Amino acid sequence: MHFEKDQIKNVLCIKPRGIGDIVLSTIILDSLIDYFPGIKIDYLTEHFATQALENNPLVNKVLAMKKKEFPLFVANRIRKEKYDMVLDLWSNPRSAQITFLSGISYRVGYKYRGRSYAYNVLVNSESIEQHAAEDNLKFLNAIGVPVVSKKIHYYVSEDDAEWAGDFIKKSLNGNTHIIGLIPAGGWDSKRCEPAKWIEICKAINENLKVKFLILWGPGDEADAQKIKLGIEESAIMIPETTVGKLSGLINECDLVIANDSGPMHIAAALGIPTLGIFGPTNPSAHRPYSNNSDYIIKDDLHCIICNKLICPFNHECMLELSTDEVLLKVLKLLKIDNPEKVDAEEN
Repeated sequence: MHFEKDQIKNVLCIKPRGIGDIVLSTIILDSLIDYFPGIKIDYLTEHFATQALENNPLVNKVLAMKKKEFPLFVANRIRKEKYDMVLDLWSNPRSAQITFLSGISYRVGYKYRGRSYAYNVLVNSESIEQHAAEDNLKFLNAIGVPVVSKKIHYYVSEDDAEWAGDFIKKSLNGNTHIIGLIPAGGWDSKRCEPAKWIEICKAINENLKVKFLILWGPGDEADAQKIKLGIEESAIMIPETTVGKLSGLINECDLVIANDSGPMHIAAALGIPTLGIFGPTNPSAHRPYSNNSDYIIKDDLHCIICNKLICPFNHECMLELSTDEVLLKVLKLLKIDNPEKVDAEEN
């Protein structure tokens, strides 16, 4: 469908959930703003996920909906905003309904079976070997927008940054490397075992002067407590907090080690060197999306990248990870050549 550039002033992006998925979708923002002069970009997400966007200066407004809110009610609210184009970056049956009922002139979505009715600009849905962030670039191609940047965006508020800075000052004495540990994982199979976390931390501690900041959220506390007990005085357990304050603490780290999770993608978007731990999911598609990040995976297992929510075996993909390989990648990301108890002041 043909349209003139100056016709597009207000755009809605639909990405209901998955904080990591929402952060990765921001890869399209710079290109949209560059191509459409004066454009305003809004997002539609579920309530809990608004935190992924609320401090983003490239996003005009975030609309929130309930997880099971009737699609017509959501569409009626969208109609009042007078959008010129909607990019349904989710394109599941429910978001397709919302898009169709919105009545927006240009409706862009994936060419999935049973959902094409909702869109008048179709996006190629064929799977391509690329990172999940770059799947969103297909939407730019569908509407003729050149890709000028592949930067993903996440921002910490001034209040959350100040809170995090104060917490670090009160918790740390002297200069030392701060390594954030993120034991989160949306699937049970994505979660590295506490015993392996402890083994990794002890190996790092034998070579570097570090403090480990255990960055936990809802559902992570039991694993976080076990890790804390296993590495004792070298670990700092953060209090229960918000996504914003957690992000502020991530931003204070010299390095983050994380399971495949939303906070892992936040760390990468903030530019923090990030090492992702992978097993059931494919790092080619889901690794930390930044140039100063890396991942580790035991790729010689017969069951690796199984995409199963719960491991049917003994979680070998986590328990048999090479601690030596993790250490080497940590040193590389920290740009340390001589690891003999290196002090932060010497780097």
